[in-house]
Amino acid sequence: MSTSVLTAVAWPYTNGPRHIGHVSGIGVPSDVFSRYHRMVGNKVLMVSGSDEHGTPIQVQAEKEGVSPRELVDRYHRVIAEDMRGLGVSYDLYTRTTTGNHYGVVQQIFLTLYRNGYIVPKTTTGAVSPSTGRTLPDRYVEGTCPICGSDGARGDQCDSCGNQLDAADLKNPVSRINGEIPEFVSTEHLFLDLPAFTDSLGSWLSTRTGWRSNVLNFTRNLVEDMRPRPITRDLDWGVPVPLEGWDKQSMKRLYVWFDAVIGYFSASVEWARRSGDPDAWRAWWNDPAAQSVYFMGKDNITFHAQIWPSLLMGHNGQGDLGGTPGPYGELNLPAEIASSEFLTMSGSKFSTSRGTVIYVNDFLREFGPDMLRYFISAAGPETQDVDFTWDEFVRRINFELVNEWGNLVNRAISLAAKNVGAVPVPRAPEAADEELKKSARAAFDTVGTHLRHSRFRAASQEAMRVVSAANKYLSEQEPWKRKDDPDRRDTILHTALQVVSDANTLLTPFLPHAAQQVHELLGGTGVWAAQPEMREVSDLDVADRSYPILTGEYTREQASWESKPIEVGRPLSKPKPIFAKLDPKLAETGPDWAPIRH
Repeated sequence: MSTSVLTAVAWPYTNGPRHIGHVSGIGVPSDVFSRYHRMVGNKVLMVSGSDEHGTPIQVQAEKEGVSPRELVDRYHRVIAEDMRGLGVSYDLYTRTTTGNHYGVVQQIFLTLYRNGYIVPKTTTGAVSPSTGRTLPDRYVEGTCPICGSDGARGDQCDSCGNQLDAADLKNPVSRINGEIPEFVSTEHLFLDLPAFTDSLGSWLSTRTGWRSNVLNFTRNLVEDMRPRPITRDLDWGVPVPLEGWDKQSMKRLYVWFDAVIGYFSASVEWARRSGDPDAWRAWWNDPAAQSVYFMGKDNITFHAQIWPSLLMGHNGQGDLGGTPGPYGELNLPAEIASSEFLTMSGSKFSTSRGTVIYVNDFLREFGPDMLRYFISAAGPETQDVDFTWDEFVRRINFELVNEWGNLVNRAISLAAKNVGAVPVPRAPEAADEELKKSARAAFDTVGTHLRHSRFRAASQEAMRVVSAANKYLSEQEPWKRKDDPDRRDTILHTALQVVSDANTLLTPFLPHAAQQVHELLGGTGVWAAQPEMREVSDLDVADRSYPILTGEYTREQASWESKPIEVGRPLSKPKPIFAKLDPKLAETGPDWAPIRH
């Protein structure tokens, strides 16, 4: 039976191009997950977009001498193109500056306000003395008043995990220019997080299948929740839809509030563009639907604490009760798939420090599937992973080129040379049946790992089948069977069948190469569909257009099963699906690489 699966992917921030650390936590894992679920026949809705509001956008725009709108227009296109090049199969990749997003965010806000979960409060905010502009809490750093750690942000201390106020920091300074901020009184609207203490805690107690790092971190947050501001003093963002507030040009909804609602607003936009405005309900109103959220560990707070609280407040399910908004009862996250960090030289990727590898540079040099494979097989799934060129070259050359590429080339070349087509299996033996049985069994094993977002284990099991097939070919030596063509053909048929099965198993990880292998095996048509960039008009704002990512994924032939390979299908000498990397790259990296060994 088909299940509706929502893949909700964290929204990249549009203050610059994205690096491979970003896609290691969101782009690749979420796409592997989505492609698998499409292959088993589930109805997948994969949504995300560019996060385009907030002070950091204004700061970067000033640096580049452009308006915030010009900045996000440019980087939204850059990021979307990177995701397209990587093959991330979004049903909709959109942005937060659309009329649709504004309308959905404001409707969620009004429901929360009506149910009593948004309250006004006079507070102290940080202001830049040189510009007069409000400094976001995360742009103020100092010493944590609780644990004493340096480098605590004005919204949270990463060392002890406690929520903070910028005014409470010791020795606060602006991260933008190092000046000491001024603190002034101002009225803001707050999300009353303490009003979700019991309801959120009860709900979290049912999340037994979550990764331990997500669950433990969130449970600790619930023990000390405080009201969180959802408005800021700036003019770039979603207007506040309340009488009096809507007339204040310098009051906008906080970027964290509108961005996290993007998962739902993107689903609504996708439905509106599909021709069925209510199509989103299959993923958001149906209790049987599943929703899995992909992000880096620095976003756990927003997805495991704040977003569930917003949904509960909208549904009237918080401690104060209430009635659902016009969208009905919206589903809470079924799973939070949070990755750790991909680092370089032991530190997070940093543009300012020069330790950064941009996605576009990587794709131009190596193509998409090498990066996809490395992230899947060796990425920061459960712990921080330090990227090195040595490990990248080793895995690509040994695993992708020597193992998978070599198997494809040997099996198809031998069959093409000796038969010219997929041969008839005339003399099966126990070794043949054992290998085919092992390959068929891998579908359950790999599938189980992928359903639980265990991408490293899933890729290892798929590659185990590849290694077993290479071993089989080496032991059976079909090239020495000229005097026994029946046995030779049976061996080659077995090898080609397992190549076909392994290609299916690897399709979620290597969709571009999978299409090539499908064609090398004599297949036609689309095996693994790719996303497309399309220019569309804003649904609610006249004379405004923007690029989106979407795709026609229902036309792909890939399905999660072992299909008997067609005997007699013509075969030609194959071209290599992967080229071996120069071993010197392991020492130096490419010329443009930031780290030279």
